[in-house]
Amino acid sequence: MLSQEQNEAVTRVGAGTPMGELFRLYWIPFYPGADLPPDGQPKRVKLLGEDLVAFRDSDGRPGLVANACPHRGAPMIFGRNEECGIRCVYHGWKFDVTGAPVDMPAEPANSRLMEKVRLKAYPCRERNGVIWTYMGPDLDNPPRLPEFEWNLVPAENVYISYRVQECNWLQALEGEIDSAHAPILHGRIDNQGAINDWIAKKDLRPKFECLRQPFGVSIAARRAAGADNFYWRVNQFLLPYWTLVPPQAKFPELSGHAWIPMDDENTLCLMFSYTPVEPLYPRTRELMETGHKGRETGQASRDCYAPKPPTTPYADYWTKFTPENGYRFDYASQRDAWFSGVPGLWVQDAACQSLMPIYDRTQENLSATDAGIVMTRRVLLKCAADYRDQGQRPAGVDDPQNFLVRAISVHLPRQSAWVEASAPFMKASLGADFGYAL
Repeated sequence: MLSQEQNEAVTRVGAGTPMGELFRLYWIPFYPGADLPPDGQPKRVKLLGEDLVAFRDSDGRPGLVANACPHRGAPMIFGRNEECGIRCVYHGWKFDVTGAPVDMPAEPANSRLMEKVRLKAYPCRERNGVIWTYMGPDLDNPPRLPEFEWNLVPAENVYISYRVQECNWLQALEGEIDSAHAPILHGRIDNQGAINDWIAKKDLRPKFECLRQPFGVSIAARRAAGADNFYWRVNQFLLPYWTLVPPQAKFPELSGHAWIPMDDENTLCLMFSYTPVEPLYPRTRELMETGHKGRETGQASRDCYAPKPPTTPYADYWTKFTPENGYRFDYASQRDAWFSGVPGLWVQDAACQSLMPIYDRTQENLSATDAGIVMTRRVLLKCAADYRDQGQRPAGVDDPQNFLVRAISVHLPRQSAWVEASAPFMKASLGADFGYAL
């Protein structure tokens, strides 16, 4: 378990907190480009506790600026997005995507106020349909964008969704690097469906081994697979809030999340699923887009959303599965078919992670299956402390290729050392297939 001080340190993300300052060193994939059209409606955003507004100007440039106008604090979410700038509706002050003022109606012609005032703004970059922002200390000279394979493969190879989850970012992240829960929480009791064919379902007592990596942590779960082999599933944690999940479906894809803190109690969940070489299977894409018979997959389906007013951060990405409605838990379903009674993969995870906004980890009782979670917490706390106390930045901040990593699910002879045997498969190489039999 963590001490109360450690739990505070690893969960709080506001400016000036150890974790908040660590997160600000990295680029953040904060918005889907298709949902931000030129001269379209500005969208309220919250990242790391900061109240912001996203918009795309007439020339197609994305911008991310403070919600409060620097004149007298009027909300820029109501701003007019027109003619290469966003104009506050209170007094008409207008700013470009860099936060520079371009018009101040009612000011005297000889006023020098435009030389002094700026709207707080963060640099944005767009790559393959995803808009990234940098909120760190080097705004004029940010690091290069990280090279994540999912953001570099052709568009037909990948599916991406966004949703808001009502809990602290770490609770969501820890759920995905916990390989022990998947065949239990997501299982069925009626022996129907593909989940019961998972290899992981056949051995519910995996042995865990963890390895500290330059990018974060590799978390390997070993299960029996016949007399001669072990089945190794290796989840990956990548600093500061990324998780990668091994393939396992009949039509396998690689997948993962960015668990982006909106504030201390809400998380923006970006999920990506992709195939490294071939286009994503049409049926797979269809299931991700629509769900299956009213149930969600790992992706947020297009029918799961319950939009909120535009003054709500990420208003378009709140879902109909909430703590208030019990994530639509159905006892009859739990009794007759599904182990959890909660409708769909990500909904089951969210239901188990969102009992309280920030879990008090002084009350937990960790087990052998939590080895990866323990190491991940240690890495996060150490990296945050090293940056706070010594100015030491993690390797991935300045090395874009640090993120070219894959999670794997591989059969190995029992005498093989998984670290050496699987190392080539855990390196992502654009245009290269899985590299092993699935």
